[in-house]
Amino acid sequence: MTDMWDKAKWYVVHTYSGHENKVKANIEKLVENRSMQDIVHEILVPTEEYVEVKDGKKKVKERKKFPSYVIVKMVMTDESWYLVRNTRGVTGFVGPGSKPIPLTPEEIKNMGVKEALPEIDIKVDDSIKVISGPFENFMGTVKEISAEKRKLKVFISMFGRETLVELDFDQVQSL
Repeated sequence: MTDMWDKAKWYVVHTYSGHENKVKANIEKLVENRSMQDIVHEILVPTEEYVEVKDGKKKVKERKKFPSYVIVKMVMTDESWYLVRNTRGVTGFVGPGSKPIPLTPEEIKNMGVKEALPEIDIKVDDSIKVISGPFENFMGTVKEISAEKRKLKVFISMFGRETLVELDFDQVQSL
């Protein structure tokens, strides 16, 4: 799963005006029905809060940041393209012709998109095995977890000494 997670990119989908939330719900339903959660990860309709003053009273309201657009994090395959492109209310992907162009990390940050991070079923003091990288096949004990960075600090036994190393989530497996 982490392999697919790393291949997923953010794409912008154009929708009919006012259909953003319907499109989001429809894509989520199709993904669930077709068990494509490993390919289509997240669908967002970015919103922002603003203050409206009416009759001297302040009211905090929410509005869409990008009306007529939905942002989808997915692995681009023929199947995922077809699923999103043919969802009711979608007019197409943003990109030249029918070729979707993924957003750059800078564009994602500028849009204020907060990504959901993959879950890891490992806790501090758990024993793990390193499954890739220079410490492959070493055993260790988790000392610290950084979900935002998707990193673990792990004590591994090397040359008879406990050594603290930093590893990615996808480099370890729970024992």
